Amino acid sequence: MPDKKLNSPERKHRVTPVDDARLSRESWKVFQIMAEFVEGFERLSAIRPSVSIFGSSRVAPNHPYYKLAQRIARALSDAGFSVVSGGGPGIMEAANKGAFRGKSPSVGLNIQLPHEQRANDYQDITLLFRHFFVRKVMFVKYASAYVVLPGGFGTLDELAEILTLVQTGKCRRIPIILVGSSFWAGLLDWFRSAMLDLGNIDVDDIDLVRSLDQPEAIVDAIFEHYEGRSFEPSEAEREQMMQL
Repeated sequence: MPDKKLNSPERKHRVTPVDDARLSRESWKVFQIMAEFVEGFERLSAIRPSVSIFGSSRVAPNHPYYKLAQRIARALSDAGFSVVSGGGPGIMEAANKGAFRGKSPSVGLNIQLPHEQRANDYQDITLLFRHFFVRKVMFVKYASAYVVLPGGFGTLDELAEILTLVQTGKCRRIPIILVGSSFWAGLLDWFRSAMLDLGNIDVDDIDLVRSLDQPEAIVDAIFEHYEGRSFEPSEAEREQMMQL
């Protein structure tokens, strides 16, 4: 029978020996992580301004959301924005394809996964990550805006990440645009009826996101956000981003 008294005085004095080989492997893992950060910083520092686009990897090329993502990415690329996606299939592929055919770079931040992830063929700049948390920093660090199409848990994870970073002041405020108003309506209603009513978020937090469905309106909203200021972060914002 397992000992369920995890905090008993007897257990506090038990020390489990650490396997040296395992400890060594975990310590050296730090250098692998550092290498991913360094490569990401070096290769992505010149892509600004950029827009990160997210959405389901399971959407087929004939799906309306795939076609919409491609149109949005093409409009952003022709407007001068590098387009960054997760580099895989589905909406990620659509985003890269639209940008690849536009005037600005198409960037894929690929991730090694046991399934569901294969690199698409529409990337001017390709990076491959082993660690989700490193990849997530790259999505945020150089982004002038986030465009989020319908997706699954990974898409929700990226959306929650940027909302948390902006809300807590760890990241400068950027446009966060939800595409597919009917898909996101229930989530936005839940923000208002559950999270806001309980006081878990503030009224101003609701305004961190906008719901838009047309490529031209998305481009216009991003330019509107930066009217009177540069797409480049200010010195204060640069310092802020160093603390991601």
